[in-house]
Amino acid sequence: MQIPSSRMKTHVLSSIFFLVLCIYSLKTTVHGAGECGRNPPDREAIKLAPCAMAAQDKSAQVSATCCARIKQMGKNPKCLCAVMLSSTARNSGAKPEISMTIPKRCNIASRPIGYKCGAYTLP
Repeated sequence: MQIPSSRMKTHVLSSIFFLVLCIYSLKTTVHGAGECGRNPPDREAIKLAPCAMAAQDKSAQVSATCCARIKQMGKNPKCLCAVMLSSTARNSGAKPEISMTIPKRCNIASRPIGYKCGAYTLP
């Protein structure tokens, strides 16, 4: 039984695509750890949605949920910094110069004081 040539080409291309996808996935798993591990900062920024108002207005009340998430994310200052400077944060209206004040406004004793975050320094 012979397989038609167009079907064979489709099968070969599908196999190659699947193989490339597997190799890419393996590479991403092994070498894909960025500032926030496997998740890109833009995806992690979504977790800070409760901080939206506090990141736009220095006089806004910082919610307990926001502080809890900042405290957790602050265990990895690189990630916290990348999230605060991410395009997701910017597009939500967050102002980096105000976002950087949230850990202090939450009275997080273990915050990374003095950590350089782009052009900003965490107070």
